[in-house]
Amino acid sequence: MNKIYGRKPVLEALKSDAEIEVVYVAFGQHGEVINQIFSAAKKRGIKITQLSAPKFDSLAEGQNTQGVIALKSSQKYFELDEIISESKRTKFPFLLLLDSIQDPHNLGAILRTAECAGVDGVIVTTNQSAPITDTVEKISAGAVSHLKICKVNNLVHAIEKLKKEGFWIAGSHLTSDSKNYTELDYKMPLALIVGNEEKGIRKLVAENCDFIIKIPMKGKIDSLNVSVSTGVLLFEILRERNI
Repeated sequence: MNKIYGRKPVLEALKSDAEIEVVYVAFGQHGEVINQIFSAAKKRGIKITQLSAPKFDSLAEGQNTQGVIALKSSQKYFELDEIISESKRTKFPFLLLLDSIQDPHNLGAILRTAECAGVDGVIVTTNQSAPITDTVEKISAGAVSHLKICKVNNLVHAIEKLKKEGFWIAGSHLTSDSKNYTELDYKMPLALIVGNEEKGIRKLVAENCDFIIKIPMKGKIDSLNVSVSTGVLLFEILRERNI
């Protein structure tokens, strides 16, 4: 059982098909979002329990909850075939692959941006990756509840399958041979790969990419935080496809 902390994350979970067991609200909470939470929970037949301050604080365990906590069944993961099939309903299928993202704050921020950019699914690695925790859920602002997320043991095997299904693979990696990220035509079935906070995408993963792209750096620091660079790439792809 996972806890979802915060008004917006809980509301987004209620709006999705996430399996919410119960919502706890601290006595005295008011406002538009609180009203929306009560309405959404009632619509789905989900119980809301109001708790006294001591009981609520005990449940919160020191987290910043904004007076709202939901209990959700374990994170649902989709099969790769399922995500591929669903993505092909769109004009230009678009998947995001995360190669060993280990910081839960980065993972949450990336998932939030991915949902806002309209990706069809996110593929994460089983090993050496941050799990979907309460922190990830909160940082994602509820995006976890709306995304189709798949866990794979071998990212290279997943890439090979995607290629057979007609996807082109673009990896974000800063090398001398990388293309400027604005030079690529993204109007195609696409899987974008971003890598580990320190090492980037792994060598074998990079070797299996059709394109290696980079964001040019103009300052003295030669790299961006992975969640920031992912946002830049996702919205460039979105912009280019909408021209």
